[in-house]
Amino acid sequence: MSRFLLHRIAEEFGARITLAPKPVPGDWNGAGLHTNVSTAEMRAEGGMKHIEAAMKKLEARHVEHIKVYGEGNADRLTGRHETGSIDSFTWGVANRGASVRIPRACAREGRGYFEDRRPASNADPYQITGIIVETVRHTFIFGSLPSEEYSGEEHAEPSD
Repeated sequence: MSRFLLHRIAEEFGARITLAPKPVPGDWNGAGLHTNVSTAEMRAEGGMKHIEAAMKKLEARHVEHIKVYGEGNADRLTGRHETGSIDSFTWGVANRGASVRIPRACAREGRGYFEDRRPASNADPYQITGIIVETVRHTFIFGSLPSEEYSGEEHAEPSD
């Protein structure tokens, strides 16, 4: 909705809006849609083990994530200018040049959140959220998604 409003307001003033990750070619980092992720387990005591488990899962699906992380992202994710390379997955504490950054304070406390720095500014936030949840789902407090189809029997209406 905010993007829609931005474009409509810009029309009123004769301005043009772009969400391209690198709207002007050059030697600069571009624009990303960095996404902060945490779960109750990650924020709890000992949560770093859940963050590290999520890193392994994100690494395994790096290419799939890149496919939904926006158009033109290869121009931005060069491995320079505080960006990771589009061709590989990296993560680290306080590393602004990694694909995923864990803030220094979170590492020090042993719990917190991580920041996926790969999504481009024009990516769909719903697709980003969807693939992250799908990838790290069993580290979420509500557990993994059901592995079998829901039959509805547990909540069937009583018959007369």
